Order: sequence, then structure tokens, then C-alpha cells
Amino acid sequence: MNFPAAPRAAEFSPPATAPLAAIDMGSNSFRLEIAHLPRGQYKRLEYLKETVRLGAGLDSEGMLTEAAMQRGLDCLRRFASRLEGFPAARVRAVATQTLREARNRNAFLARAREALGYPIEVISGREEARLIFAGVARLQPSNLPRLVIDIGGRSTEMILGRGRKPLTAESFQVGSVSLSLRFFPDGQFTPEAFRAAQVAAGAELEEAFALFKPTMWQEALGSSGTVGAVAQILAASGQTDGRITPEALRWCIERALEAGSMDRLDLPGLKEDRRAVVGGGLCILYTLLTQFGIPELRPAKGALRQGVIFDLVERLETERAGEGATVLDMREASVAALQKRFSVDLPQAARVQDLALRLHKQLAPRASRALQRELAWAAALHEIGMMVSHHDHHRHSAYLLSHVDAAGFSQDQLRRLADLALGQRGGLRKLEAQMSDESLLWQLLSLRLAVIACHARGVTEPKALSLRRDGRQITLSLPKALPNTQPRALYLLQEEAQAWARSGVLELLLA
Repeated sequence: MNFPAAPRAAEFSPPATAPLAAIDMGSNSFRLEIAHLPRGQYKRLEYLKETVRLGAGLDSEGMLTEAAMQRGLDCLRRFASRLEGFPAARVRAVATQTLREARNRNAFLARAREALGYPIEVISGREEARLIFAGVARLQPSNLPRLVIDIGGRSTEMILGRGRKPLTAESFQVGSVSLSLRFFPDGQFTPEAFRAAQVAAGAELEEAFALFKPTMWQEALGSSGTVGAVAQILAASGQTDGRITPEALRWCIERALEAGSMDRLDLPGLKEDRRAVVGGGLCILYTLLTQFGIPELRPAKGALRQGVIFDLVERLETERAGEGATVLDMREASVAALQKRFSVDLPQAARVQDLALRLHKQLAPRASRALQRELAWAAALHEIGMMVSHHDHHRHSAYLLSHVDAAGFSQDQLRRLADLALGQRGGLRKLEAQMSDESLLWQLLSLRLAVIACHARGVTEPKALSLRRDGRQITLSLPKALPNTQPRALYLLQEEAQAWARSGVLELLLA
């Protein structure tokens, strides 16, 4: 794909060795990691963790309670005070399963972004899994085929990979918080509750066996929260050196049953913030080890937050390198993969992309490179719906972009691309609410005009069209010979001017 030239290096101050920050808004805990990579070596500068239990604040109708939201907002404000002065380009905040589920997530995210002072991305389960593997693979490198497991508050991620490459990544909607709330709601430990919790976990994870069967990996690692907490208990109790085995887990479950409740559970190494979710965590772990034939699970060094930082570094390096450089940003690779998967007409996509970027530069000369790249991706993928049907392909494209798993992209970013794909043609009322965002408005107009100009799928002269903007009045200058040489293009442009007139958003004049 052809992107606009990279900005001057001065636009990316501070230097590449300056600190970066990752915020992991998990279902049980929020974490802030600040690190830098001198000479490519990861060095943690600061780590903050707060038990927020956002996932425990989902009510029976899938709504976050005000109390849960307030806990999250208070934590984010404390993180914001530590991040004061950090450039936005060097901070990335990601939210996981609870905010994938919450029906009122948009209301919470608006308040959360204000509290933190930085954008927040809700990432898909597979994207979460990919980033977890990135953290583990970089901080604990190996060439062995490996299985990496991360048990969170409301989801469990499983990744099969080798070296730095994840081969299979999946996310399952079962976690230590959700299982504990369902089967140990009053904190009582009974044999019946443990059996029922293990059956429920097994039912959720059963479909993964063919993807992650023991013949496909040689070592198994557990990342982050639940695995780390149980490993500490086993090491402090002298049961193992921190490795998690089926026998050691049975010992933990027996101690829980002897105690009878989480309040009376007294295990060395058990931290107070883990007490409420230890029952669900033990059930998921025991189910995984027995169902997938895992003889031992070793705690991993890396986790989601480190993966976010490594991914952020690759994005910044791609920005610095500019056009023609080796692709580092995973999103560019994902766009190319989607083009191939959906048999996109590549020459047509390139024509629309080049013209859309040229027109956008005339409409919004000071637009950020991020907005330009977003438009480039939308143009590259605007016809993926053709694989479904030529009729209303823009609607099919929008649906696919809204629901596809694309490595590197957050769910919000994919919805933005979907909005642009939906708006590439037809009436404008369907995007009335979105067009209050002026940055999307100029992207949309550029894409629509480029699609019209390239509708014949032939070579176009990019300089044949030029735009002049005066507030919300846009003048499109056309070649004098257009009525005679391309009457159909002129007709479509006249229809476009009328569409914008009906919308009341802007006035498009043809000169």
C-alpha cells in the first residue's frame, strides 16, 4: 500500500529511547507498566497494579454498576497523575473482556478517557491473545513450540506459537472472576460447587482441544494474574518450586475444601486481593491441565502489558521509517492479509487509495498521519464486501470490518473503518451521527469522491480533480472537457453534490 510520506523526525519527540507506558484495564485488576528499550533490551521503570474488580460489577443485564465504574475511574485518575507529561504517542491503554461485554461500555469509556487523559482501546479476545504472546515471546524467548495460557477475570486466552510468531490464538469467555461469582457467590467452598465449576469451565474450553492438543507443543507457560497467584501459593507452601501440576492443584483444592470458605482459607502466599477469585481460578487451571494433558505449567515472564509496549514500539518504528520501509506495524500486515482473503481488486484499491489521500490532503492539510493511514486502510478495504455480493457491497464491507478479527486493530478502529466503508456510496443519513466528528467527515468526502472518480476501474489522472475548502463549502474543480469525455462521471458527481445538499452537513459545488 502507498502511504503518505512520514512526518519529520522532530514530530516524534521525545527520542526513541524515551519511556513508554501501557495500561491494561483487566476484569480483575488495572495495571500500569512504564518501560523503555535501551539498545532493544526491555527495562521496566515502574509498575503499578490496583485490584478494581470491574468484572464483578456487571449486573444481570450486562450493565456496569456505578460503583464498579467509580472504582475504575478513581484508579485511572491515579494512573494519570503518574503519566503527566507523557506524549499521547507513547501511551497505549487497552481494555479487555469486561468492556467487550458491558452494554454501557461507551458511557463508561467516555468518562474513563477523560479521567486518564489518553485514548482507550477495547481489543478483541484474539488481539488480547496476540499481545500476550508478544510479551511472553520477547521476555522469555524460545524456539520450542509452546502453549501460552492467560486466565483473566472474565476470559481465558490460549496461544500456540513458536519463536515470536503466534500460530493459533483464541479467547474463551470464562475467567476467575466470572466463575467465582457464579459458583462461589457467598464464598463457600463445597465439593459440589467445585465439580460444577469444573464442568462449566470444561464445557467452555472443550472446543479448543483440537487446536491445542499436546502433540502440538513442547512446553506450556502461564501468563499473569491467576497463574502467578497460584504459583506463589505452591512455592510458599513448599509443594513445588512454582510450577503448577495437577497434583499440586488437587492439594490446593483440598485445602480450600477443608477451610470451607474463602474467609477461612489460610494458604501461604495467598494475597488478600486474590482471595475472592481463587476458587474460580483453581477450577479453570485444574480443568486446563487435566483436559489438555498439561503435565506442568510454568509461570511466564511476559504478559499483556509488555506485549502492548512491544507493539507500540513497532508502531513508532514504522512511523519513523516511512514509506517503503519493512512493515513493522501489524495493522498494515493485517490489511494486506484481508485484501488477499477477500480477493480485493488490488489495482482498483490502489487507485482509490491514492486519489482519496490526495483529496484528503487538500481538505485537511494538517491532519495527523494517523488519520491519513486510517483513510488509506479504509480505501484499501472498501471493496472487501464484493466477496459476498456486488449488490450493496458497501454494506457487506462495513459488516465484515465491524466483525472481523484483524491483528493490531482495536474494536473501535475497525468500527471507524466500517463507518467509512458504509459511507463510501449511497445516502448519508446512515452516518448522520458520526459526521459530527469533522475528522471523519473529511475522510468520508475524500473516499466518496475517489470512488466516483475511479468507478470505471481505469487509470485516472489524480490531478484532474482538485478541492478548495472554505468552511463547510467545498468547491470541486473539474476538467472543462469532462462533460464530453466522461459524462457518466459528471452525472455521478452531480448526484454526489445533491446528496451532500440533502444532508445539510456541507455544500459541494462543482466548478
